[in-house]
Amino acid sequence: MTTHPELESKALRFKELHSVPHAPLVLVNAWDAASARMVEEAGATAVATSSSAVSWSLGYRDGDHLPRQLAMEALSRIAKATRLPVTADIETGYGRTDEELQATVRAVLDAGAVGINIEDSADQPLSEIGEQSRRIALIRQTAEDVGVALFINARTDTYWSGKFPDTAYEETLRRADAYQRAGADGIFVPGLTDLHVLHDLSRRISAPLNALAGLGSPSPGELHDVGVRRISIGGSTARAAYAKVSRLAREVLGDGNWSGLAGSRSYADMDALFE
Repeated sequence: MTTHPELESKALRFKELHSVPHAPLVLVNAWDAASARMVEEAGATAVATSSSAVSWSLGYRDGDHLPRQLAMEALSRIAKATRLPVTADIETGYGRTDEELQATVRAVLDAGAVGINIEDSADQPLSEIGEQSRRIALIRQTAEDVGVALFINARTDTYWSGKFPDTAYEETLRRADAYQRAGADGIFVPGLTDLHVLHDLSRRISAPLNALAGLGSPSPGELHDVGVRRISIGGSTARAAYAKVSRLAREVLGDGNWSGLAGSRSYADMDALFE
């Protein structure tokens, strides 16, 4: 077994961040080295990537369209840019075969990340529970063979997909139980911000529960009070940044208004991110 002491230390630290008393792990998702450094600079304790943001930044649609090599190159630059633990959104694994999935896991670890999000939305309505559990078990074994306690955050789209209008709660519990038994460390249920439902799920799921938040969502404190231990904002970080670029471009190309440049970081500040 290959051992990676520094990576394993980060992996353990990242896992501990999911059980800090009185505070959830809040992740402001990054997509490149500069955004990762800015997130760290703002006081983050870990950095998460957003698959949609990374895809857009490289000229691809979200949803398993980005080639693994490009995704891993971006991940490597992000991991090298920060001292914090990094967790990678790998969509459905950048490959359908076992060999492709194992190659992705090894590439994630080689890039310097210590966690992943793996989603079950590869098929319609969702991947079959047994098959997704088998893939999670394969991820766990692959990481163990490398010698790193990779944090596997198993995402289930029971709510986000809209495919279970009447049974999403029960389906979430079934999948959470199976994914945990297969080796998942956390359960991610995007598309759900109802505090009552999240509270019920957190009481019945022993692994740390991850919620996706954004405009109109309960506050981090409210989410933590009902049992959510990890909060992320996904591609919202990038969408907010790109909206700024769009507004600025329209102003400059429209009436030549430079006001959108107010508040910009200085050249020296940007360079200093990578000293």
